Amino acid sequence: MALQIFGIPVSRGVAVGRAVLMSSARLDVAHYFVDAGDEEREVDRLRAARQAVRAELDALQAELPADAPPELSAFIDVHKMLLDDPQIGRETASWIRKRRYNAEWALTAQLEVVGRSFDDMEDAYLRERKADVEQVVERLLRALRGTGGLARGMESEEDLVLVAHDIAPADMMQFKQGVFSGFATDVGGKTSHTAIVARSLDIPAVVGAREASRLIRQDDWVIIDGDSGLLIVDPSPIILEDYRVRKQESELGRERLKRLKNTPARTLDGQMVELLANIELPDDCESALDAGAAGIGLFRTEFLFMNRAHHLPGEDEQFEAYRRVVQGMGGRPVTIRTIDIGADKPLDAVDDYRDGEFTHLNPALGLRAIRYSLSDPAMFRVQLRALLRAARYGTLRILIPMLAHAGEIRQTFALLDTARAELAAAGQAYGPAEIGAMIEVPGAVLMLPLFLKYFDFVSVGTNDLVQYTLAIDRADESVAALYDPLHPAVLQLLAQTIAQSHAAEAWKGRPVHVSVCGEMAGDPSLTRLLLGLGLRSFSMHPAQILSVKQEILRADCARLAPLAQAVLAEYEPEGQLRALAALTA
Repeated sequence: MALQIFGIPVSRGVAVGRAVLMSSARLDVAHYFVDAGDEEREVDRLRAARQAVRAELDALQAELPADAPPELSAFIDVHKMLLDDPQIGRETASWIRKRRYNAEWALTAQLEVVGRSFDDMEDAYLRERKADVEQVVERLLRALRGTGGLARGMESEEDLVLVAHDIAPADMMQFKQGVFSGFATDVGGKTSHTAIVARSLDIPAVVGAREASRLIRQDDWVIIDGDSGLLIVDPSPIILEDYRVRKQESELGRERLKRLKNTPARTLDGQMVELLANIELPDDCESALDAGAAGIGLFRTEFLFMNRAHHLPGEDEQFEAYRRVVQGMGGRPVTIRTIDIGADKPLDAVDDYRDGEFTHLNPALGLRAIRYSLSDPAMFRVQLRALLRAARYGTLRILIPMLAHAGEIRQTFALLDTARAELAAAGQAYGPAEIGAMIEVPGAVLMLPLFLKYFDFVSVGTNDLVQYTLAIDRADESVAALYDPLHPAVLQLLAQTIAQSHAAEAWKGRPVHVSVCGEMAGDPSLTRLLLGLGLRSFSMHPAQILSVKQEILRADCARLAPLAQAVLAEYEPEGQLRALAALTA
């Protein structure tokens, strides 16, 4: 009898094959106390394991083919950085010396300590960096045991799919080499590095499937439906054949999509639409260009500040990273968001610096994003100076997150003026940059006339806008089902933002550029609704661009506008479903 397992769809398409199970090295970790006097010998075991993992990562990076996605090398660098992090090395050795734990026990104990800090983070992208730490610890445990990671050089005449507790991005070249046609993991989310690489490689993948690695047996027939997040184990012959046909159709569809790369994103009635990419690392520019992105709509700068022991990145280091992105996009516009950290996203160096200065009762509503930056003007000015210097090398837009108060707006512009003055005083050249605001809280929408007076552009972060409008913690599984981007209140706020930004032309002399950079922008099923609401700038993961472009090419904005208004007029679920069906017919 077929078994269905549900998870999170992170990379589209269908994979059908025999299951290859990869067990977790943490499932069977020995726990014992080392003899007194043998502590340093055990620390030496840990040190040797770290050296072995470093050599393994170096070898994986050296063997990357020229056509490998740039994310792979960047994420291997992240794992190398974590391997050198004092929380992994020094603190683990401390468990051995102080409590005489064996190395494996010390590693898992330290992982629990580090993991708790990640669990408390509100931002999904940073919260899922816990997976990177777990993957590094997994490699260390395998090295201590004397076994490697995912075997390289595998060959098979059968179609295979990989089922694991988790998969490190560094091991995913097996997919590039065609060994596995898809994978499923027990853990992970849409913004995990594993999911990002899966989308880059265009591999059908489902993550967060909980007990998949326990329920699926070695060599079971498994269907991985990357479109719906479904795993079907031991399907009937009829279901198996149906999915094989769907797989062929999906592969043909992907090939057709590739032909759209250089096609202008223009609707049937001649409306040009800007398709931008969201990226996390400077090397992601290549995947954005490969997808035909018109620019970068969101570059998150948090990666520069993560896993830093006792010091923050300096101005020159930040400048080099921002310059790489601006130059890498070859004159296309680049939007860089200032650091979005806070009480819910602790950073080692910042925490050491502030050392218990704040107590956080509700991190999601606490000192985060622009509030955090304004509480440390010196740190914020360093970032602003680096951004202004990078603006000399192309079209740069600076995006300020989570603004809600007039005072925050005034302070931000005052610090920008100070940063420019400091650069001028130092004889340091800088360029012009447009300044924009992220619209993430309902209060910002209600104050939009003030925002439009000050800012050159606005970008709607729909993930947080949904969360704050509906009072839903996206990380809390008990209320996650209530997280609804199509909730009438969310749509009303989104429509109001788009309409008022366009209407600003009447009193400002030009419309204020408005884009959407949250998950809604990359969902092809919502493209027609957003077009009907007047949106003409979408920013998403590069892997989603061609699917959204296909919807744009088939759309007629003149026809969609009244249909979108009909959706806005509906507050009952049944009426909204009928209106949405008419919109997508």
